[in-house]
Amino acid sequence: MSTSSTRLPEGRYGRSSDQRADRTLKVVGAVLSVLLVGLVGWFGYHYVAKNEISGEVIRFDASENAVKVHLEVHKDAGVAGYCTVRSQAEDGAEVGRADFRFDADATRIDEVVTLRTTSPGTTAELVGCHTD
Repeated sequence: MSTSSTRLPEGRYGRSSDQRADRTLKVVGAVLSVLLVGLVGWFGYHYVAKNEISGEVIRFDASENAVKVHLEVHKDAGVAGYCTVRSQAEDGAEVGRADFRFDADATRIDEVVTLRTTSPGTTAELVGCHTD
């Protein structure tokens, strides 16, 4: 007795359902990949290009009731905004937080600000800068 083949003859009935499913998955994967790359690019552009004010802590000096923070702020001309600075104690508890305004027309501001603390602070951290 001979065994008959269960495969369809090549080219007689068109593509199999597996081939159609593979092609559909490839098309859907390509479309989703393009959308993901576009979304990442859009968020990246708005994060880099639309950030009108940024700052950096150059150094800080801590004392018993205050922390003097040397800030360098870069911003677009004519943009007003503020930077939030915080200080933490040795155990990690927040002992001071304040917003410092920068309204000058200069694009680079180099300033020493004083952050009052409730107990001795051991750090000075720039939380972020925001425009009005």
